[in-house]
Amino acid sequence: MELIARSADDMRAIGAKIATHVGAGDLIMLSGPLGAGKTTFVQGLAEGLGVRGRVTSPTFVISHVHRGEPDLVHVDAYRLESLDDVDALDLDTSLEESVTVVEWGRGKTDGLSEDRLEIEIHRETGAAADEDPEDLFVDSPRTLVLSATGEHSQAILEALEQ
Repeated sequence: MELIARSADDMRAIGAKIATHVGAGDLIMLSGPLGAGKTTFVQGLAEGLGVRGRVTSPTFVISHVHRGEPDLVHVDAYRLESLDDVDALDLDTSLEESVTVVEWGRGKTDGLSEDRLEIEIHRETGAAADEDPEDLFVDSPRTLVLSATGEHSQAILEALEQ
């Protein structure tokens, strides 16, 4: 499934829409270049879930827990270098009670759940890891490619299509 976000507000709206179809135990993996809008998407998801507090990028703290019903666990795996680093976060202990969103998790946190919603964000401008991010502040359209890895996440995609 592909969705188009023409602005940051659209990205938040898509996150809020997805929030109506997810709940405790769901894992969402986000990937895309720097400035793609991963955290902006999570802000909309958080709003849709009714979580409290400001949602910011967890780049330097690795993980934020936003309280709500259910809680939202927001992880940035960019700086994680090994499976031991992932294990140290104990994400599996909160997975069943929370909606867990992992940025930059591909190949690092896939083992948390065989059934997850994966969202790859593409944009015309933006920086890949280790590139000069001079155009990150340009609000250009994004294409979100959503895919499911199991029955439950497939049901989420089907609900979004209606």
